[in-house]
Amino acid sequence: MENLAQKVNDNYKFLSLLSERFPTIAAVSAEIINLRAILDLPKGTEHFLSDLHGEADAFLHILNNCSGVIREKVDLAFSHLISAPERAELATLIYYPRRKLANLKKTMPPDRMADWYRITLHRLIEIVRIVSMKYTRSKVRKALPDDFAYIIDELLHTNYDAVNKELYYDKIISTIIEIGRADAFIESISTVIKRLAVDHLHIVGDIFDRGPRADIIMDSLRAHHKVDIQWGNHDILWMGAAAGSAACIANVLNVSLQYNNLDVIETGYAINLRPLTTFAQEIYAEDDCAPFFPRLLDEAGGYDPKHLALVAKIHKAIVVILFKLEGLLIQRNPDFAMEERLLLDKIDYEKQTIELDGKTYPVRDCNFPTVDPADPYRLTDEEQELISRLVYNFTHSGKLQWHIRFLYSQGGLYKCYNDNLLFHGCIPLEPDGSFTKIHIDGRELWGRSLMDYADKMARQAYFAPEGSSARQRGLDFMWYLWCGKHSPLFGRTRMTTFERYLIADKSTWSEGKNPYYELNNDPEVAVRIIREFGLDPEHAHIINGHVPVKYKDGESPVKAGGKVIVIDGGFCRAYQPTTGLAGYTLIYNSYGLRIVSHAPFASTRQAIEKDEDILSTSTFFETMTERQKVADTDEGRRIAGEIADLRLLLDAYRLGYIKEQEKK
Repeated sequence: MENLAQKVNDNYKFLSLLSERFPTIAAVSAEIINLRAILDLPKGTEHFLSDLHGEADAFLHILNNCSGVIREKVDLAFSHLISAPERAELATLIYYPRRKLANLKKTMPPDRMADWYRITLHRLIEIVRIVSMKYTRSKVRKALPDDFAYIIDELLHTNYDAVNKELYYDKIISTIIEIGRADAFIESISTVIKRLAVDHLHIVGDIFDRGPRADIIMDSLRAHHKVDIQWGNHDILWMGAAAGSAACIANVLNVSLQYNNLDVIETGYAINLRPLTTFAQEIYAEDDCAPFFPRLLDEAGGYDPKHLALVAKIHKAIVVILFKLEGLLIQRNPDFAMEERLLLDKIDYEKQTIELDGKTYPVRDCNFPTVDPADPYRLTDEEQELISRLVYNFTHSGKLQWHIRFLYSQGGLYKCYNDNLLFHGCIPLEPDGSFTKIHIDGRELWGRSLMDYADKMARQAYFAPEGSSARQRGLDFMWYLWCGKHSPLFGRTRMTTFERYLIADKSTWSEGKNPYYELNNDPEVAVRIIREFGLDPEHAHIINGHVPVKYKDGESPVKAGGKVIVIDGGFCRAYQPTTGLAGYTLIYNSYGLRIVSHAPFASTRQAIEKDEDILSTSTFFETMTERQKVADTDEGRRIAGEIADLRLLLDAYRLGYIKEQEKK
């Protein structure tokens, strides 16, 4: 009793505040019963994706089909009742309700629509019932759209054994059809199915670059009910650009121009590139800019040669500015230890050669009218004006800023969630498997401390006062995270942009991977990393992306005896010839973990018109001996803490330390 009294006294202010929410013994008891019941429910399904790289159509399809989970539920409910083509059509309707309805109405006679609606609505309600089984009725209600919440809730709890009830529910469905609300109801219920099929979405980095419309992906993520994001190197580049880093902006444009992808910049984010275009046309009017022609992901795309020639000129203009900006940044940050990347001053402009590592190479293109060999990193007045305007455009793009703030609010360098460690790139290691120790800002950092520091600096770049030294340091560090030799997001010894454009000898293009990428198949190394982040190695996994898994060469995404899962399998079309497939995703439900491999996605139009799904292969690689419950998750541990607090409040009421309040 004395211990209880002391505990109540120690927590009296907190318990008093808690009593305002639960003013009676009955209210506290009801909440304890409710929370205790939640702990015994199956854990929700988690869905992991990485390295989306702007491939909006493929991403949205996999998001809609939940890596095959929706089709599984359709087959579970109806495999013995309706044909495979009918099940495929029902699944497509759930993925794309509005567009599939429009397509069906083109071919279905109007006099058949009422019967089709009636059958389809009953089937959709059955799918909702299946996907909602693991949730409380309260949670399901919260997932329902306002317009149809009461109706769906009623239909979900149908008792078809009661004749009167069956007539009542048939009347509801008939009325929905009669008053012309069937289409809206189908859209709403399809949204509910997708929301309940996956409880939590994890994006393990690299939303941006290469593919055409990262902005569309960001729009869909903002609309998702529960998502977290681990920043990738391409995400951090765009974050740095949005924060005002000139070097990051130049790199963003370099990558976009390299893949002939300006839609996301000009259409998606309304960033004006006219000044850059005009500058490039003037400076390189007589230059073919051959090394800077874009890579074409679709060789049969029917590209306009004049357009490609213009893109090459713009590309060269920004790349020269990029080399200058990076040189200035390296010079003002000696602790980055990247002086070997200062290359403009190593060129012999008369001989058109450069010496690297004691060897001399011809330079493919030495026509740099804006470079002063005596002071090669100085921006001309025109270049300075141009980059100032680009900084203004990036920092004042409303939609870009909206998306980047979302990345900051929902993202980070890493996340520990439900006994899994999520990060995009690597934890820098030495060849012997020990953590690389980095000296920066007068501190020695490694492992988790390095990740925490990098996360802090990324936030400092965006939120520190404009014009402050802290802001500038953060902006420079964002660039380091993009390409620094000890960056956990980059994971390579150097970025050979200069060599790839200007030196034909491919031996100079090597970028040397961090030892992590060889050692991540070693169970002892995986355990060491897991412990560094405070997780239990017996149950925890590392989940990351960044380096595509070469499936066609026999490489497995599951490494270190199941402790490491790499889910970059080639979502981006540029990587698919290397990987042999079109991406991996990961599903973690109450039964275990399974990796899902995906074939290339044809098109949204083909999916809707022909009911073609992405061909996916699902493999369980870790099955739980007992079905996991909410009690086994981070959410369950939080709920258990709430229950402990409520039990203490209940004791305080019963023993008279806090008095019950009358209901008003």
